[in-house]
Amino acid sequence: MSLAGKTLFVTGASRGIGLAIALRAARDGANVVIAAKSDKPHPKLPGTIFTAAQEIEQAGGRALALAVDVRDEDQVRNAIAQTVATFGGLDIVVNNASAVQISTAVQTDMRRYDLMQQVNARGSFMVSKYAIPQLEKAANPHILMLSPPLDMKEKWFAPHTAYSIAKYGMSLVVLGLAGELRPKGIAVNALWPRTTIATSAIKNLLGGDRVMTMSRTTDILADAAYAIFNKPAKSFTGQFLIDDTFLAGEGVSDFDQYRVDPSQPLAPDFFVPDDIKPPPGVSLAAKK
Repeated sequence: MSLAGKTLFVTGASRGIGLAIALRAARDGANVVIAAKSDKPHPKLPGTIFTAAQEIEQAGGRALALAVDVRDEDQVRNAIAQTVATFGGLDIVVNNASAVQISTAVQTDMRRYDLMQQVNARGSFMVSKYAIPQLEKAANPHILMLSPPLDMKEKWFAPHTAYSIAKYGMSLVVLGLAGELRPKGIAVNALWPRTTIATSAIKNLLGGDRVMTMSRTTDILADAAYAIFNKPAKSFTGQFLIDDTFLAGEGVSDFDQYRVDPSQPLAPDFFVPDDIKPPPGVSLAAKK
């Protein structure tokens, strides 16, 4: 398996999960477009598109840092064009950019509601839309959404209806595009973590350092995404994958390597269906 010479367009890749996926590809010598808004340092969040580009090049890849707001049609269209002009084509799109607010309906400001819909569902749709003509020319083209299985249960919506609508909207894009693009040989899949992942978003939104120690590292999603991109696009499409279950099927057996702190229990993520159990021998409990 190798992504050498492949070109990836990764939204929200200046930090966290997007950057981890980008770095995993860069280790093979891939070309990576960092398409994110973070062109200036943020007081509460690490990294910019430029620091990410530096890391990608240090890892062995080629990088193109583009300031892109996925809500802006002209910026998205131009970014895809710059990608092709720089690297000669496009092989893989990762729709990772996401806006989050965990709040009840009464607590949700409508501007924040609109932001989540525009970034998550609409942004993922639009990036994919403008990438499709280029992906059609690729040898093994993939679109990957960082979004959950479509498990339409009340418990996933009731505590944070606005966020759930936005996140499941991304998964509906997967469902539709997988069918639309199957005849073109373009794979469209979704990937979602079983546990919380140690990112700045988790730290800021869900309870600080305590939740971070109860999380897995971004490496688990990077490894899973890497395995997906090496699957044959014509046959591996329309999948809604949970990270550890998928990796177990790919032969991974050591999941403790992904724990931030093995002495702490793992915190379950939202939206993981009850019927998708952890792989055999894998527990979310603290290690003794």
